[in-house]
Amino acid sequence: MVIANAIICDAQNEKKADIRIEDGIITEIGMHLSDNEIIDAQGAYFMPLLIDTNVRLQDATLNSKNIKAISKEALKGGIGHVVLNADSTPAIDNEVVLEFAQNALHNLDGAKIDMMLNTLKEDFSLSNIAILLKKGAIVPYMSTIAKNNIAIKIAEYVQMYKVTLFCKAEDNSMIQSGVMLEGDMSSRLGLAGIPDMSEVLHVSRMIEIARHFKIKILFKAIASPRSIYLIDKAKKEGVDVRCEVSLHHLLHSDTACGNFNTTAKLNPPLACANDVKLLQEALKNHQIDMLTTLHQPSSPVNKEVAFYDAHYGCEALGDALPLYYTKLVESGFISMSELIKLTVKNPASCINQRAGIIEVGQKVNALLFNPHAKTVVQNNQSLYNNETLSGSVIMSFQGEQKTYFK
Repeated sequence: MVIANAIICDAQNEKKADIRIEDGIITEIGMHLSDNEIIDAQGAYFMPLLIDTNVRLQDATLNSKNIKAISKEALKGGIGHVVLNADSTPAIDNEVVLEFAQNALHNLDGAKIDMMLNTLKEDFSLSNIAILLKKGAIVPYMSTIAKNNIAIKIAEYVQMYKVTLFCKAEDNSMIQSGVMLEGDMSSRLGLAGIPDMSEVLHVSRMIEIARHFKIKILFKAIASPRSIYLIDKAKKEGVDVRCEVSLHHLLHSDTACGNFNTTAKLNPPLACANDVKLLQEALKNHQIDMLTTLHQPSSPVNKEVAFYDAHYGCEALGDALPLYYTKLVESGFISMSELIKLTVKNPASCINQRAGIIEVGQKVNALLFNPHAKTVVQNNQSLYNNETLSGSVIMSFQGEQKTYFK
């Protein structure tokens, strides 16, 4: 099979070329290739499938139905690999739950799904990290509600197994009563706020733990520009820390919570307008390492309620690539190659994998994306509902498996 007239785009560059695929392997990249089966890309992008390592299931409920639904939805949005968050119900903090989740991974009709493990049990004691890593969980996750002695033990396991610690920076005493960012908007709505110090304090703390133990830490869904400054400064000092930001925090401020809009109730909460501008500058200045859709779907019974009672989260997985392309590439914030670095190459490196480069000899894990098509978001739980986006996923290639999209 030959994909003709494509724009091959990866984390390094983009170029016009044809791609030959045989038995799920890229065997040739060149011009004017011939074959019995030719797919005319007509100038569409041939690019790696995206990776998202910050995805939750429906109502955060861990079961086979929800895993299969997420796998299918992800591939529709151009995402070929999902790492599920560990703070599900039940949480992935023991062998029984991990095995239960892994039984649902067979015969998925979409994106590959992997599990991260929750290093903390419900009582904040340590889970059996070593066993869970050996049984197939690919990374450990920790909320900084962990006390210092527990955080240090987790760091020692991370050092021993040479994995990246996925870290959610938050202060238990500050997040318990708050439901959005503490500021003018929360005061106007009469809602309890969460100060951004909740995140910043613990980013600083975990940077020092990373420095001392010489471990890798990925800070998940950062919302404060001050946190990004601290992470960037630590990187320059040789500390192996990285920063993930959600698409929503780059585009929406806490004013989206106006009229008690529960779709904008996110965790971490949306920042103020000035901080959104600073987050956008950080993206342009290459201070952000990874992007996520921060996908967290909820049933209407958990979302169409009073703001205080509503579950956190919104949906974006099924529209991921058109959203990234329209909001970040077409608008001029970053190039397509930079987008692939942020959504493929860097996430892959955090789970000890290599992706983001298209070359001869590799198993194909890619998609065709038409940037000229127009799609309309039709999802009441999306912050982009009824918006017209540029681009659509035409088809995906996962080894010998091809999937066509309308």
